Amino acid sequence: MWNGKRKALTFSFDDGVRQDIRLVSILNQYGLKGTFNLNSGLLGREASLVRNGVTVRHDKVTPEEVRDVYAGHEVAAHTLTHPFLPKTADDEVVRQVEEDRLRLSALCGYEVVGMAYPGGGINHDARVERLVRERTGIRYARTTDARGTFTLQTDLIAFAPTVYYIETDEMFRLGERFLSLGGEEPALFYVWGHSYELDAWDFWDRFEAFCAMMGGREDIFYGTNREVLLYDTTK
Repeated sequence: MWNGKRKALTFSFDDGVRQDIRLVSILNQYGLKGTFNLNSGLLGREASLVRNGVTVRHDKVTPEEVRDVYAGHEVAAHTLTHPFLPKTADDEVVRQVEEDRLRLSALCGYEVVGMAYPGGGINHDARVERLVRERTGIRYARTTDARGTFTLQTDLIAFAPTVYYIETDEMFRLGERFLSLGGEEPALFYVWGHSYELDAWDFWDRFEAFCAMMGGREDIFYGTNREVLLYDTTK
């Protein structure tokens, strides 16, 4: 399966905020890999937002930092400016996705082929999926519809993650279950979130404990989204 292993773990983080720098260092410490979905039209912008009743910084990394910050991981698209795609006209959906993909490819020095749909809740629909599939260079697109399963999926343009990591108890429960699997069937554990939420919920230590629990396992392949989702076509 993945380099002869039948279990794989990957992470996905949205928005390209400066908290990613600290998060990448944690992933690196435990030999884990992630994909970071960026809005190229917002890079370098400073802002704040309120999550969990806490005001946190939402400052974006700069274009000049992208290649170094995410070295060893994967950069993917998140649209130019984070619009709500189900209410966006066809040509603008295509422009938001494809121009973001091309800009990020230029910044990273490799072709960007993945994305995460921007926004929470129902952030995609059949029309948006068709436009992404038929009119952009995107080969996989992640939703926010966490399913709590490790089953492989055939529709990569509406790919559902396993767990949203602010649900920390569920993440740990699923992690323990994943570690106990014997590898009889292929299993993919896909964790997603935003790194600024680690500030809002104050669970940097808990997230690092999860990474320590999951890292260093001989029977698990640790890869980026691209490496685990496109493994059969990128060898």
